Amino acid sequence: MTEPIILTPAMKQYVDIKTQYPDAMLLFRMGDFYEMFFEDAKTASQVLDLTLTSRNKGKEDSVPLCGFPYHAVSGYISKLIDKGFKVAICEQMEDPKLAKGVVKRDVVRVVTPGLVIDDDNLSPKENNFLASIYHHEKSYGIAFVDLSTGEFRISESHDWDGFLTEFMTFQFRELIMPENFPEKKRLRERAGDLFSCRINEFPKAYFQADEATAILREQFNEELLCKLDIFEKSSVLGAAGAALKYIRETQKGQIGQLNTIEWYSADSCLMLDEAARRNLEIFTTIAENRTKGSLFHVIDETMTSMGGRKLRWWLNYPLVNPTLIRERLLAVSELKEEHLLRQNLRKSLSRVYDLERLGSRIAMAIANARDLVALKDSLEIIPEIKRIIGGIDATLVRSIYNGLDDMTDIYDLIRKSIEDDPPLTIREGGIIKKGYDEELDRYLSLSQDAKQWIAALEEKEKRKTGINSLKVGFNSVFGYYIEVTKANSSLVPGDYIRKQTLVNAERYINEELKKYEYEVLNAEDSRREREYDLFIRIRETIAADIRRIQGTATRIAELDALASLAEVAERYNYCCPVVDDDDLIRIIDGRHPVIERMPLPEGFVPNDLLADLDKNRLLVITGPNMAGKSTYIRQVALIILLAQMGSFVPAAEAHIGVVDKIFARVGAADNLSRGQSTFMVEMTEMSNILKNMTSKSLIILDEVGRGTSTFDGLSIAWAVAEHLHDFNATGVRTLFATHYHQLTELAATRKGVQNYNIAVKEWGNRIIFLRKIIEGGTNRSYGIQVARIAGVHDEVINRAGEILNNLEMGEFDVTGKPRFARQKDGGGSKSGGQLSLFADERELLIQELKRLDIVNLTPLEALIWLGNWKEKVDRLF
Repeated sequence: MTEPIILTPAMKQYVDIKTQYPDAMLLFRMGDFYEMFFEDAKTASQVLDLTLTSRNKGKEDSVPLCGFPYHAVSGYISKLIDKGFKVAICEQMEDPKLAKGVVKRDVVRVVTPGLVIDDDNLSPKENNFLASIYHHEKSYGIAFVDLSTGEFRISESHDWDGFLTEFMTFQFRELIMPENFPEKKRLRERAGDLFSCRINEFPKAYFQADEATAILREQFNEELLCKLDIFEKSSVLGAAGAALKYIRETQKGQIGQLNTIEWYSADSCLMLDEAARRNLEIFTTIAENRTKGSLFHVIDETMTSMGGRKLRWWLNYPLVNPTLIRERLLAVSELKEEHLLRQNLRKSLSRVYDLERLGSRIAMAIANARDLVALKDSLEIIPEIKRIIGGIDATLVRSIYNGLDDMTDIYDLIRKSIEDDPPLTIREGGIIKKGYDEELDRYLSLSQDAKQWIAALEEKEKRKTGINSLKVGFNSVFGYYIEVTKANSSLVPGDYIRKQTLVNAERYINEELKKYEYEVLNAEDSRREREYDLFIRIRETIAADIRRIQGTATRIAELDALASLAEVAERYNYCCPVVDDDDLIRIIDGRHPVIERMPLPEGFVPNDLLADLDKNRLLVITGPNMAGKSTYIRQVALIILLAQMGSFVPAAEAHIGVVDKIFARVGAADNLSRGQSTFMVEMTEMSNILKNMTSKSLIILDEVGRGTSTFDGLSIAWAVAEHLHDFNATGVRTLFATHYHQLTELAATRKGVQNYNIAVKEWGNRIIFLRKIIEGGTNRSYGIQVARIAGVHDEVINRAGEILNNLEMGEFDVTGKPRFARQKDGGGSKSGGQLSLFADERELLIQELKRLDIVNLTPLEALIWLGNWKEKVDRLF
C-alpha cells in the first residue's frame, strides 16, 4: 500500500486552491516564478515545452513540478489558451517579508479563450468574443461580450435557421450554453467546422431569470436596461445574465468597462450566411485560410487597431438603410477629396494607441504604468485630430468631431505623475515623477542623498565634540555608526550609545543617526510601497472616467475606418455608388477588388451588369472554365457589399438597389467531418438559400448540380433556376453561372431571363479568353480546349473531340427539338433514360444539316463542312 504524500504548508495551500479550479491550469506564484504541480505540471511540461522536475526529487513524497519566470507569463498563457485550456492565475497577496507563516495566495483572474485581455494574446484588428445563448419557448437569445474592449451586444431571433446563420457570423472564441439547448449537436458541429471554440455547458438554472435580472441591474444603468426592454425578452435576459455571471466568476475584480449594452438586429444589416462569407472570401481565403487575399485585407488601410476592428464590423454587418449608407458615403467622399488633410489625419491617427483595450485594462485594474503613458501619448494627439477635421462638413464627421473628448484633466494627471519611460512592473518603483508627492520625494532623497547626509553629520559631530578624527560609517552587520578612537574616549558626549568595541576604537550611535538609519534602511521599501499606492490611486481616478475614454475611442475608430475607405477609394480609383431602395442594380465597368490587385499579364478586364426584378431578374452566364464566370459573379456581390457598408466601389459607375441578404453557392467540396459528399454539401447550401431568400436578396450560383450525374444535375439546375425566377411572382435577383448551356433556353419561356456569356476568340483548335461579358448564350463550354491549355496529351484531346461531337448531336431528337426545354405537357418521345454515348451517325448527319446557318456561312466554311461530311459518308457507305 502506497504511503500518502505528506504535504508542506505551501503544497497544502496549492492543493486547496486547485480544488476550487479543477478544470483550469493553476499558475501558482512562488517568488519570481509561476509554478505548476502534480498533473498540471505533467501536462504543462508537454504543452509549453518545459522541463519536468520535482520537489523532494528522489524521495517518496516527491511532487512533479515545472515553472517559468513571472515576467514571461503572457507568452505561456497565450500558448495554453491556444490549446483550449482555462488558466487560473494565483498571486501572492502579501509581501513575503512581512508574512507570518505561509504567504497568502489567491486566484485573481481566470483566463479563458473568450476572456483574454492581454494585448500579447489578442489579434489587434479582431474582436475576441465570448458568446452566450439561451432558448425560451420560440425565441433564441444571443449575447456577445468582448472583455478586452468593453463591447456587450445582444440580439434575439425567432427562427432557428436565421439564428444559426446570424450566430455563426461572429468569430467567437468561447461559448456558454445550457445543457438542454435544442439542436445542441448541430450547433457544436457548426462551431467546430468554422473555428476553434471552447464550449461550456451549464445547467438551466445558470440562466435563471431572477438571478440574471439582479446581476444585470448591479452592472448596468436601470434606464438603459428598461430602454432595451430586456426584462420582457426571457431568452435574451438569460443569455446576457449568464455571460455576465461567467465573467464575474472568472475575473474576480472590477469589470467597469462593461457599462453599456448595445442591441443589434439582423433586420438592420445585410446578412451573409456562412457559405457566402466563405465563398466570397470576405475575411479569409478559401485555399489557405489567410487574411491576405481577402476582401478585408484589400480595403483595410486603418492606422489603429480599434479602427481595424470597426472596419471589420462594418464589413461584417453592412447597412440596409439607404439614408445611413449615404451618410457614411458622404463622409468618405469628403475625406477622399481632401487629399492633404487625409494624409495629415492618417499620420496623426498612427500615433494613437488602442484606447479601447487600454481603457479596459485600466478599468479592470491590471494596467501598468506603460499603459498609462500610452494613454497620455494618445490623448496628446486628440486636439491635433480635432483641428484637422474641423473643416469637414459631412454630418458623420461633424458628429465625431463634437464627440471627441481630449480629456485634458486625465492627460495632465498622467503627465505630472508618471515617468515617461517607466518599468514594466508596478511594484519595483521608478514609476512616479519627482515633485508629484512630498512624502515620496523624501524617501527618494533618503535613498539618493545618503552620502551627503553622512558627510554633513560627520562635520556636525566633529564641531560638537571637538574630535577631529571622528568618523561616521556603515557596514552590513552593524549598520550606521560613529567611530571614535580610544584616545578621545573622554570627549564622547553622554547621548552616544556604545555599539561595538574595536582594538583601537569604539563605535557608537546616537538618536539622530539611529533614526536616520531606520529611515534609510527602510527608505527603499517605503519608496516602492508609496509609489505603488500612488499609482493605484492614479489608476483608479482614471478608471472612474472609463466612459469618456470609451466614447473617444469609438469616435477615433469610426474616423480611422472612414479615412481608410477614402484612402482606398482614391488609391485604386473607386467610384461613389448611388444607393437607394429600388430593385435596380446597374454597374458600369465593375472590377473584382481583390483580383484586380494581382499582377495579371493581360490586366483586369472590367464588366457591366444590369439586374432588376423585371426583365433582368435571372442572368444565365455561360462560357468555358477559366474564362472568368466565377470572378464576374463574385465581383458583383463584393461591389454590393462594399456599397452597403458605406464604401466607394471598384467601378466607373454603380447604382445599387439595397439588398437584404447575399447568398453564394460557389464551388464544391466534401465535408468529411460531417460525412457529406460534394453533392450533399451543394444541395444543403442550396436548400438554405431557397428557405431564407427574399425578393430583396441577391443570389450568385456557380455550377449548381455539377456534383452528380450530368442529367440529374441539369434537371436540378433547371428547376432551381425556374423557382428563383418565379419566386413570389417577382423573382430574386440572381446571377447563375453554368456549364449547362441548355439553361440558356429558359429565356424562351421566362420573361425575366437574360443570357450572357464570356467572350472567347477561337484560333484554330485553340482559344483566347477575352474576359468580357457579352449578351447572348453559348452552346459550347470549350472544355477540350481548356484541357489542351492544361497540357493533356493530344491523343486524349482528339478522342475527346470525337466523343463530344456525338454527345452534342444527341441533345436534339429526330424532330430537331431540344430535349431539355420541353414543358410537362410537351410533345415528343416519352421514353426515359439517358442518351446513348454514340448516336446513329445517319441521324447525326441529319441534325448537323438542320443546325447549319446557310445564310451566314462563308464559302471556305462550306467547303470545310462538305469535307467533313464526305469523310463520314465514306465511313458509313
